[in-house]
Amino acid sequence: MHMKSLLLASSAALMAVSTAQAADAIVAAEPEPMEYVRVCDAFGTGYFYIPGTETCLKINGYVRAQLDWDSRTRRDAGGLPTGADDFDWNARTRGLVSVNAKSDTELGALASTITIRTWAEGDATQNSLDLDEAFITLGGFRAGYGYNYWDNDLSGETDDIGSNRINQIGYEFTTDAFSVGIFADELTKTYSDLFPGYYTGNDNVGIEGQISGTFGGIKAYLLGGYDFAAENGSVRALMTADIGPGQLGLAGIYSSGANAYYDLAEWTVAAQYALKVNDKFGITPGVQYWWNRDVNLANGDFSGDSEAWRAGVTLDYAITAGLDSKVSVQYTEEDGAADDVWSGFFRLQRTF
Repeated sequence: MHMKSLLLASSAALMAVSTAQAADAIVAAEPEPMEYVRVCDAFGTGYFYIPGTETCLKINGYVRAQLDWDSRTRRDAGGLPTGADDFDWNARTRGLVSVNAKSDTELGALASTITIRTWAEGDATQNSLDLDEAFITLGGFRAGYGYNYWDNDLSGETDDIGSNRINQIGYEFTTDAFSVGIFADELTKTYSDLFPGYYTGNDNVGIEGQISGTFGGIKAYLLGGYDFAAENGSVRALMTADIGPGQLGLAGIYSSGANAYYDLAEWTVAAQYALKVNDKFGITPGVQYWWNRDVNLANGDFSGDSEAWRAGVTLDYAITAGLDSKVSVQYTEEDGAADDVWSGFFRLQRTF
């Protein structure tokens, strides 16, 4: 009987101690919920939601290593050969990062792009860092700094048919098979920068407009630009067509005189055929002809009938996913030039 009472008393004491300890125990706080990055598929691949927002972000870019070369004879101020090696080469490295932000609004898709580009050529004193593009789009409206319609060229490396990076504002209406756009541009130089006297201050304006359409395997573009400072303009027609295992590209430009959109010649035509040999390898031969290249420095008008032409070939090979190589070889002949020139480059590019 005494033993039973002792056991009951011990059990009661242990229960009391356990209850007291439980009352004094520290309870860990629940962790705050963590919001993981979510994929945003509303604007294509590569976008993700910025945590806590409905804005989608995409980061992409490339790193490029390139070796340029040409056979131009080095000459002194009097035009005489210097005796230096005719074969000249130059290594260049470029890096580019682009940040794109998009969101849906009651006025359409709101987007912005910031692209930074850097390159290194020779020693550290020749390095450069600049703003490649920075612009805003809302629906079909666009405002900011970047490449304009003239930057849309053929896919090979033989042609030179225009490109501008400028501040501009305008609107483009687009459907599945048709688009039309018009933009007001701030202009600061002619295309080849031969006539800086045309542009004083920051109030020089140009207007450009483009109509484009897709008809089966054919894409066609009609582009025009007028430079009010130079009082001249250019018109360009460009077409690509899927033919056989590749794509044929044709382009032609007329310029009334030296202007910001094009001033290398009064007339030029270019053609290429981008042959897709297989999933990894492509070859693109091309040719371009320029007529009436002489320019009157007093007024920017073309005069005379000087000619030039270029022919070349570009080889593209996809080494692996995200890593591509390119080899280009070009031959250029110009009226009045001291030498015909062979030129080209070898490029490795890692794209992400």
